[in-house]
Amino acid sequence: MAWFLGLGIAGVVLLALSFVLDGVIEGLFDGVAVLEGVVDGLLSLPVIAGFVAMLGFSGAIVLETTELGAAGATLVGVPAGVVTGWFAYRLSRALMDASSGDAPRDDDLVGVSGSVVTAIPTGGYGEVLVHRAGHLVKLSAKSPVAVARGAEVWVERTLSQSAVSVRPVER
Repeated sequence: MAWFLGLGIAGVVLLALSFVLDGVIEGLFDGVAVLEGVVDGLLSLPVIAGFVAMLGFSGAIVLETTELGAAGATLVGVPAGVVTGWFAYRLSRALMDASSGDAPRDDDLVGVSGSVVTAIPTGGYGEVLVHRAGHLVKLSAKSPVAVARGAEVWVERTLSQSAVSVRPVER
């Protein structure tokens, strides 16, 4: 029974390590052409940890509650481990494939209002705060006219990932 409990505890330790060493085992098989795409995610640390933990704990339960012995405990533990590993695989795939929506593109800023945090000189650069994907983002901004600090502006176009062209809001 000690062997099975040891396997169960080792599985739980592996699961804890999987939070720290995410992707390490998958990285070991990079470049092995035969395994490319076949074992994608199946040999992940959470899957292996789930298999080992369930094999160990279910084997220990079978040993303690029945007269099947180590062979019977293994015969029960392996399928239980496979099922648990499969659930871990499906859960990790579902989490990896889930998306929180499309990431905003630079063009998504066009027409967004913002406020000037660093004054923009005529033809020069300053800084503006705009809302992007629910967060305030500070960007470099250029304007054809001088814009004072605190003024509200509209983004006219994006110049780069971190710079926009703005115009003051006319009131």
